[in-house]
Amino acid sequence: MEGSLSAPIRHPIDWLSKDFNDEEKLMTELERVFDLCHGCRRCVSLCDSFPTLFDLVDESSTMEVDGVDKQDYWKVVDQCYLCDLCYMTKCPYVPPHEWNIDFPHLMLRAKSVRYQKEGASARDKMLTSTDAVGKTAGLPGVSIVVNASNRTKPMRKALEKVAGIHADARIPPFESRPLRKRIAKRLTPLGEGAVPGKKTKGKVALFATCYVNRNEPGLGEDLLSVLEHNNIPVSIAEKEACCGMPKLELGDLKSVQKAKEQNIPHLAKCVDEGWDLLALVPSCALMFKQELPLLFPDDPDVQKVANAFYDPFEYLMLRHTEGLLSTEFQNELGTVVYHASCHQRVQNAGPKTRDLLSLIPGTEVTMIERCSGHDGTYGVKVETFDKAMKIGRPVINAVKKNNPDHYGSDCPIAGHHIANGVSDGSEPAHPISLLKQAYGI
Repeated sequence: MEGSLSAPIRHPIDWLSKDFNDEEKLMTELERVFDLCHGCRRCVSLCDSFPTLFDLVDESSTMEVDGVDKQDYWKVVDQCYLCDLCYMTKCPYVPPHEWNIDFPHLMLRAKSVRYQKEGASARDKMLTSTDAVGKTAGLPGVSIVVNASNRTKPMRKALEKVAGIHADARIPPFESRPLRKRIAKRLTPLGEGAVPGKKTKGKVALFATCYVNRNEPGLGEDLLSVLEHNNIPVSIAEKEACCGMPKLELGDLKSVQKAKEQNIPHLAKCVDEGWDLLALVPSCALMFKQELPLLFPDDPDVQKVANAFYDPFEYLMLRHTEGLLSTEFQNELGTVVYHASCHQRVQNAGPKTRDLLSLIPGTEVTMIERCSGHDGTYGVKVETFDKAMKIGRPVINAVKKNNPDHYGSDCPIAGHHIANGVSDGSEPAHPISLLKQAYGI
């Protein structure tokens, strides 16, 4: 078929058009794509969207998509958390194939149509308002109470009943002293001493992300230490807000636009001043590198930021290929089970984390390319937590089988979700923290 041997492409998301927001036309497109998916079934091992769809078909009177009640289509939509793996790793019918299937962005369209029609629950609005939650829960004194409550079983049971957050789901701690304050005195705002390479400017402006800033600032400090060790000056955007990925997953595209308008001017200024851009959380990097350019294809600053954005290990391996990365490691790591997170894999940079960790003497890396199942809010909601654990079971079983010295993921939230399934008292180690350990700094 025409285009079937060409490289996959992504079409801009025309989210403001009348057709995009027409529910009847949405249902027609869902039926078309679901029928093609039913005939293929290649994605059955990914998220629960596909088993849900195929069960609906198999249990219908016709055993075809035309026998499925269109209102049941929403059951399929509910199970998609926009990991993008079906598009990037499984589906043979993505554009430019004539069937033109972009399943994740079709699910995004459905989520957007429903959000405009029905809004979202108070629980979902709260979970996706990461900046507001982090600022409130991170207030001095408040963070102590919140963190203690999150570790108390009776309080978690109450939270499950009141807020719909599963009592067994891991909730990250909230820090009263965020990353931006912790590293303020260590930054090099003018970028003195930068050594540019052919593809890198040699100085980094860090997008802290709401998670690293408020929940695990230690990861940001570890990244800063690694960059400093490699003589890479570090600055930070003057202001930042959540990248918008949680609101994207909700279908609240107006809030995504608001986040874009808050972030892009400051990040574009950094690029204009000669800084490369990094974010520790893969979802944030993906948001700036892929989703915002597709949502706002006519905004030159969005594209400018996208071209300058890197995953940390993607960036460090670029420095390595340019002969500008230190490989003088002081400590062996032993055995490492490394989970390649979905939102990092779909950035098409290759397994750079594995490649860099494999440079460390006395280190054996086993990479697991399966979804952890957490995927933002999906892994904490009472109605999807058990499914999230089931999806992550192959990763969890791989950790148990290998019994490594260290395990973890580029996505810190996925790392904790995996540890929740391992359930032996161990804690995940982020690859950046492992790299810092190997350097002995």
